Amino acid sequence: MTDAVSLTDAFLLSSTSRKTDMTRKPTHLDAIVIGAGFAGIYMLHKLRNELGVRVRAFERGTGIGGTWHWNRYPGAAADVDSIVYRYSFDSDLLREWNWKNRYATQPEILAYLEHVVDRFELREDIQLDTTVESLTFDEDSNLWTARTDRGEEFTATYVVGALGPLSTPIFPDIEGRDSFAGTQVHTGAWPEGFDITGKKVGVIGTGSTGTQFVGAAARMTEHLTVFQRSAQYVVPAGDAPLSDEFIEDYRENHEQFWKQVFDSRVACGFQESETSAMEVSVEERERRFEESWEKGNGFHFMFGTFADIAFNPESNEAAASFIRSKIAEIVRDPETARKLMPTDFYAKRPICNTGYYETYNRDNVTLVSTKENPIVRITPTGVETEDGTRHDLDVLVFATGYEAMQGSYNRIDIRGRGGVTLKEHWGEAPSSYLGVATTGFPNLFTVFGPNSVFSNLPPALQTQVDWIAETIEAARRRGIATVEATAAAEEEWTAMCREMAEHSLFAQTDSWIFGSNIPGKKRRTLFYFGGIAAYREKLREIVAADYEGFTLDHEGSPTAA
Repeated sequence: MTDAVSLTDAFLLSSTSRKTDMTRKPTHLDAIVIGAGFAGIYMLHKLRNELGVRVRAFERGTGIGGTWHWNRYPGAAADVDSIVYRYSFDSDLLREWNWKNRYATQPEILAYLEHVVDRFELREDIQLDTTVESLTFDEDSNLWTARTDRGEEFTATYVVGALGPLSTPIFPDIEGRDSFAGTQVHTGAWPEGFDITGKKVGVIGTGSTGTQFVGAAARMTEHLTVFQRSAQYVVPAGDAPLSDEFIEDYRENHEQFWKQVFDSRVACGFQESETSAMEVSVEERERRFEESWEKGNGFHFMFGTFADIAFNPESNEAAASFIRSKIAEIVRDPETARKLMPTDFYAKRPICNTGYYETYNRDNVTLVSTKENPIVRITPTGVETEDGTRHDLDVLVFATGYEAMQGSYNRIDIRGRGGVTLKEHWGEAPSSYLGVATTGFPNLFTVFGPNSVFSNLPPALQTQVDWIAETIEAARRRGIATVEATAAAEEEWTAMCREMAEHSLFAQTDSWIFGSNIPGKKRRTLFYFGGIAAYREKLREIVAADYEGFTLDHEGSPTAA
């Protein structure tokens, strides 16, 4: 390993273990935001520019962007249409900034977020290169105290965690990982400027990120070895430039467009099907699948062709069989095609990529199925598999995912009422009320916490940020000191999410959606599967019922602005 530490480790350590002597007296704020990605940026705007509160956002990275700051790997891009991978809260912003292509790449998304930060003059209240190490609630003052790795201390009435659901990288426990003499890197902490051109590269993992990386890396490397644990159902992306006519129509009709997005299930910008795959003829099913395959997009293939692919085993098998037939048609080597064919339900997060299966027809790409031929150890020169093959590598890439939802919160020592930590409260099965609040932790809100809605992220994040801001505004206006989810509401929401998930085929596959990507971890429900329209309606109902499921404590109320 380079200088006894991987590039990923060095990259993370640079911003998480640095200590300074900048100790100062506590600084009081009305609110603290942790994170400066999509959610944190918008939360800062809502609190500071619209509510007028004193607020500061803390970001452990050296720049804003969250996911799009850290994920700089080759091929990194959004895999939902760019027109819905953005904010919708400002009409002028919607008109003035438009993507060039159907899908936005990492540099384009980061440039967009930089533009938003500058347009709304947020940069002065974002503190970069700063890790919040602890949060402690004081029951006498009803204040949170935040301490950072810079030795600073801040107090605030409200804290909003905007840490991202997928921001704590995980690595597989493989013998010899520390012995590798080349460069190791995780896709979720890709150093800026790190180049793999002309190198012998191995990648472990073929989820959404891994499949993106494979397609891009194959065109850059001398040789690419793909270590696949689980074969994936991948449909084409269908990427293409957006026409001037389309962009102009979007500018003029964006309000109607976004109404459809928020009234849907997965908020991906297309009309979702209401027809069962079993209600139509075999010929009609094949026609719709073929049409969607040619058009591209994983979410559209799963939710736009038929309504019950994720729920009805027969409909699911029809879709899965179609994709397997495409693999057999595209991949020239029968043995490679066989390894690439999934046999479980088509019920993980939908994946789409340009030319993924075609990549395995290249002479410089080798596929290793680790279910059939496991990795035995990592050596100084590469990876050794059970059949005795030594795969010589210059670079070893881990596209092995994240500790979803709770991982980033577990990094922070968060202590609520009675000194109980959030990590203790959550245990192995994190819970929340609505994905935004947890009992025992007053005035602490989480954007996309456990059991948030399963949908395209930017519309879901914006929904929660709007609701959190509305709640804070109401509390300040009414002289409410603390807003806290009740234990009963948290338990009921968590149970309902679990029951709803069990009625889907998602529950019958192993994926990060249920936390089963981490060996030894208890399987748990992490999402609300009722759709964004139903979720938004639930939020409205709770407000209309004077925040049903929350305790609103007026004692020791802070002064309303």
